Amino acid sequence: MTKQTLEELYDLAYQRHVQPIPEAYTSYLYAQGQDKILKKVGEEATEVILGAKNNREELIYETADLFFHLMVLLVSTGVSLAEIEAELGARVGQQSRLHERQNWRGEA
Repeated sequence: MTKQTLEELYDLAYQRHVQPIPEAYTSYLYAQGQDKILKKVGEEATEVILGAKNNREELIYETADLFFHLMVLLVSTGVSLAEIEAELGARVGQQSRLHERQNWRGEA
């Protein structure tokens, strides 16, 4: 089975952004604009939740779809994987600040 890293997926999404291929789905998403990309990310996130409730294979499949659409979103907004990795790295060893945010929804 062929494997693809997130970096490779991001690079593919970037290439479709800078060198669109008319028949490519990724190029179609960029042409449709941010609202379409955001809608797809939301749909795929929902499908991940449903997949998790159904079975392992569906969870894997839908997570791959979500990763793909997240890469398209990151590219379209100019956010690099390095920036995401830096944010993740900044969190290593930190304690959760959930207690500081418990009222972020205005809940008591």
